[in-house]
Amino acid sequence: MGLIKWFTLLLILLNFFATKPTFSYSNSFTSKFLDLAKEPNVADWMVDIRRKIHENPELGYEKFETSELIRSELKKLGISYKHPVGVTGVIGYIGTGKSPFVALRADMDALPMQELVEWEHKSKVPGKMHGCGHDAHVAMLLGVAKILKEHEKELPGTVVLVFQPAEEGGGFGAKKTLDSGVLDNVSAIFGLHVEPNLPLGEVASMSGPFAAGSGFFDAIINGKGGHAAIPQLSIDPIVAASNMIVSLQHIVSRGYDPLDSQVATVGKFRGGDALNVIPDSVTIGGTFRAFSKESLIYIKQRIEQRNLSPLAINNADLHEYFRSVVAGSVLGKDKLMVMQPLMASEDFAYYQEVIPGYFFLLGMDNASVERLESPLSPYFKVNEDVFPSRAALHATLLASNYLLKLHQKVPVEEGKYNDEL
Repeated sequence: MGLIKWFTLLLILLNFFATKPTFSYSNSFTSKFLDLAKEPNVADWMVDIRRKIHENPELGYEKFETSELIRSELKKLGISYKHPVGVTGVIGYIGTGKSPFVALRADMDALPMQELVEWEHKSKVPGKMHGCGHDAHVAMLLGVAKILKEHEKELPGTVVLVFQPAEEGGGFGAKKTLDSGVLDNVSAIFGLHVEPNLPLGEVASMSGPFAAGSGFFDAIINGKGGHAAIPQLSIDPIVAASNMIVSLQHIVSRGYDPLDSQVATVGKFRGGDALNVIPDSVTIGGTFRAFSKESLIYIKQRIEQRNLSPLAINNADLHEYFRSVVAGSVLGKDKLMVMQPLMASEDFAYYQEVIPGYFFLLGMDNASVERLESPLSPYFKVNEDVFPSRAALHATLLASNYLLKLHQKVPVEEGKYNDEL
């Protein structure tokens, strides 16, 4: 063989060994993480944390006790974090502390409603309840943290744990988290929501828009109060408000294409305390939803309202990754359901506007044991059997395997990425 051929062969071999990834993209994490997630010190620990949070629900940005609990557990695990982020949020870090960065998000807030489920760990705060499963989301993400910390040296990058406040009610918690700059160099972000109408062991997802954009409105209708028996001497704000509500419905039913999904709902109507008195004023409020930006803007122009929330759109590449790695190798394709678009809004959409993001539903229904009520019901329950074998495993595999994927696809070069978030 001539000198030129030997030189060419040497270059090929050097290039092969130089670009061959250190980590193998496979199911190497699957069995060990599954075993860890099922161990009582992880499974029971997650359940205990969830119940503590459930007993002390906090709204919006008032996550003082919840945030303190999260920080306490992260400290015990030896996990570094930033706080406060987005007022009362917590951002944890596991891995090398350097790029690539992959984020996992858990929303933390409760709802302003009275819990009607009678059990040992019922809400201790009158008028507040974890009626949407966010207490479970926090517990599961802490479970992920516990598992990943034990294998931190195997991670070719950093997993970012996002404990986010104020997802509910247009609180814009995701936006405040983004505005803080802590996720500026994140390559992908994943989120999930427990789903009581999906069987335990199944997940549901889709590519593209999956949750509607939204806006909220409030209005005070002032009139002139008086006796109910002589309405001609009053200006009745209840009748005026009723006409306004009917007009709001006309915006959707008569002002736009019925094939373009939209909804406008009045959820608040307050005015008057006596049965025989016309009040001076009435307050109404509600929300509107749509699956296109144009529709949101149209409704916005017709209603006096607060800021809009964007549509939640799953990244197509992350959808294929989710299907092939998580559903394909862990659950089996028969356990991956096609998610139907939701008129509910999800502020995870703010992340997806600037970071490739993916959101999926996690089934927890076991009809043979108990039929679960839907989220936002005062009778809502969480099936805690979902914690060890599904939720922690899924999120852990999503984070660790995606770091491996990023590491193999684009080897980290000195100075190519920012070393810190």
